[in-house]
Amino acid sequence: MSNRYKTAEPAGRSKKNADRYSRRSRRNRVGTFFLVVQALMSVAFMGVVLLLNMLPVKYLAMVALILFFLWCISFTTQAVRRGRGITGKLYSLLIIILLAIGTYYIARTNNMLAAITGGAFRVNDMVVAVLADDPAETLEDAAGYNFGVQFETGSDNMQTTITDIQEQLGTDITMTEYDSLQAQAQALMNGEVDAIIYNSSNTSIMEEAVTDFSNQIKIISRLEVHEQIDFGGSTADNSLITEPFTVYISGIDTYGEGSDDGRDSIRSDVNIIAVVNPTTNQILLVTTPRDYYVPIPGVSQGMNDKLTHAGSYGIDASMATLGDLYETDINYYVRLNFTSLIEIVDILGGVDVYSEIAFETGSDAGYEMQIQEGYNHLNGEQALAFCRERHNLIDGDNQRGKNQQAMITALLKKVLSPTMLLRANSIINQVSQDVETNITQGQISALVRNQLSTGAEWTIQSVAATGTDGEDYCYSAGDELLYVIYPDEEVVNEIISLTNVVEEGGLLENGESLN
Repeated sequence: MSNRYKTAEPAGRSKKNADRYSRRSRRNRVGTFFLVVQALMSVAFMGVVLLLNMLPVKYLAMVALILFFLWCISFTTQAVRRGRGITGKLYSLLIIILLAIGTYYIARTNNMLAAITGGAFRVNDMVVAVLADDPAETLEDAAGYNFGVQFETGSDNMQTTITDIQEQLGTDITMTEYDSLQAQAQALMNGEVDAIIYNSSNTSIMEEAVTDFSNQIKIISRLEVHEQIDFGGSTADNSLITEPFTVYISGIDTYGEGSDDGRDSIRSDVNIIAVVNPTTNQILLVTTPRDYYVPIPGVSQGMNDKLTHAGSYGIDASMATLGDLYETDINYYVRLNFTSLIEIVDILGGVDVYSEIAFETGSDAGYEMQIQEGYNHLNGEQALAFCRERHNLIDGDNQRGKNQQAMITALLKKVLSPTMLLRANSIINQVSQDVETNITQGQISALVRNQLSTGAEWTIQSVAATGTDGEDYCYSAGDELLYVIYPDEEVVNEIISLTNVVEEGGLLENGESLN
C-alpha cells in the first residue's frame, strides 16, 4: 500500500499566482464595464433614432443589427479570447465614444426641429405711446389720458390690451376710435389724443404716415398678447407625403434676430411660394416682387398695397395675399432671416449658383463683385449680395427674384450632398436661430422618412412674376405716392396654370433635377 503525499506549493509561487489572478480579475471587470456601457449607449442611440422618427423600418432594423454586431465584436474580443484583451477594450471604448457623439447630435437635431416647428401662434407686442416730450413715463401717469385706438386690424388683440390696461389702472379709460393706423398716428401728432395703443409690428406703417414717427414718440407700456393662428393646413404626420401642398418662403432682409416683436409681423423682402406634389415629385418655385401692387385680404378693404406691407399685418396676411393672387391655398410657411445666408453658406463651404446674366453688385447690396453668366462659386457675403442686388439689374426687382430662386436651388443641392453630414453641428446651430415654420415636426420627419425610403428624384422649376414700374397710393401709406410694380396679368395667369399642373399631378416641362 503506497501513501500519496501532496507537495506543498512554495510561498513565492503562490503569491505570484494570486497576483496574476487579481490582475486578470481586474481586467475582466474593466472589460465587463465596457461591455455594459456599450450596451447602454447602443440602447440610448437607438432610442434617439426612434424618437427622431425619420428612418424607415428597414433602416431601423439595419441600425439595430449593426449595433448588435458591434457589441458582439466587443464581447468576442474580451470575453472569449485569451490574453489581456487590450485591443478589444480600446475598440469598445472607441465605439462608446462614437455612439455618445451620435446620440448627442441626433438629440440636438430633434431639439432643433422642436424649436423651429409648430409656429402656429403669434406674439403681439402691444404698446402704449405718447409724444416724446410728454411728462408721462408709466401707464399709471397716463391714467386720465384720452387713448387713440383702432379695431380695423387686430381687433381681438386691441380689445385684450384695453381690458388689461383698465385692470392695471383699476378704472375705465377714455378712448377715441380711428379707422386706420395712419389716422391713429396723425391724431397723436396733432394732439387729438394724448396716447395711442397699437401693435409695435405696425410701426413701419406709421413711419410712412408720419415722418420720423419713432423719434417723435415715447413708449410707456408694453403688453404681450399671444394669438393662435389657424392656417387651415392639415397637421397629420403623413399629409405632406400623400397630397400636394404649398409653402410660403418668407425672407426677412434684416441682420440679427429680426425685431423686438418676435419676428412675426416683419416686412418680407423675399416672397417665394413652393408648390409641391409629393406623389409626382414636382416642385414649382414662384417668386413675387416685394413691391407688387395687390390687395391684402381682410386688411386693405379692397385697396391695393405693396406685397411687402402685408408682412406688417402678420405672416398669415402675406400668405392670404399670395394665395388670392395665384388662386391657391397656402397653408404652410417657412420664415428665415435672409441675411443668415452669410453664416449658412459659409458653413456649407460656399455654393455654386447659376446666374442667367452677368452683372456687378453695388455697395447697396453689401458687397461689390462681378457675377458671371453661368455658375458662380459664392461665399456667404457674396451670396447675400447676389440675392439683394437690384439697382444694377436691367430688370430690377424681377431679376432679383429670379436670383433668389437660383440661390434656393443651389442651397437645396448643397444640403442634399454629403456636406450636410460633415457640417451637421454648425448647420443645426444656425437653423435653430434663424428659421421658423408652422410645419409640424411629425410632418418633417415623415417627409425625410419617405425620401429615404423611396430615394425619389425631384424636379424643380422656377418662375417669376413680373410687371411694370409705377407710382401709386398704398393702403398702408395714406396719401403718399410710393414706388410699386403693377402685375402683368398674363404672367400671373401663366403661374396660375403652372400651379394647377403641379397640384393636379401633371409634369413640369422645364423642370431641373435636384439630384
